[in-house]
Parts: sequence; structure tokens; C-alpha cells
Amino acid sequence: MTGDTPGDRPGRPPDLRAVGDAMADTLRVRTGPDTVQEDLVKLVLTVVELLRQLIERQALRRVETGDLTEAQEEELGATLLALHDRMTELCAQHGLTLADLNLDLGPLGPLLPPP
Repeated sequence: MTGDTPGDRPGRPPDLRAVGDAMADTLRVRTGPDTVQEDLVKLVLTVVELLRQLIERQALRRVETGDLTEAQEEELGATLLALHDRMTELCAQHGLTLADLNLDLGPLGPLLPPP
């Protein structure tokens, strides 16, 4: 084994099961029939939160560069606040917080930037 990828063997493809197990350990993903729905909800909410934060950062850049009128800035701000509130509500409905959506990517650090 080379140690670069779990299951790596010279001349052979990596053992995908070992790669999957290593990824699950890194992302702390539980698997099993009793947690599938909970894990799927958390994953979907995590992706939506990541996209929400990216949209928010892009909106702030547009505001800083003066690309928007004052009315557009107001509308964008209200929309982003409503989206944040809705995400908080969805998390609460599923027993999560926004902080729970910040996956630990091991050596790469957390998925989402600090608030």
C-alpha cells in the first residue's frame, strides 16, 4: 500500500469500499436504515445552506461594487433575511441547528465558513 488512498495497491485500482469507509469516517456520516432519512435531510439542508451563503457573499460583493440600486439592495436584503429565517425553521423542524450543518471535513477543516 502506498498510503495515499485507502486500499491503494501498485498496479491495482483502489479498494472503493475502503475509500468510502474513509470518507464516511472523515465526514462522520452514520449509515443504517434507522438514520437514512435523518442523514438525507441533514445533507440536503447542508447543501442548501452552503448555496445560501455563497449567494449572500455574491450579493454583498454586488452591493459593495455599487451594481444595485437602493431598492434592489433593500429587496435583496429582505430576501436573504427571509431565506436565513426559513433555513433556521427547517433546521428546527428536524432537530438541527445551522451549526449542525457545518460538516467537519477532517484535515480540510469545516465545510462552512464561520458566521
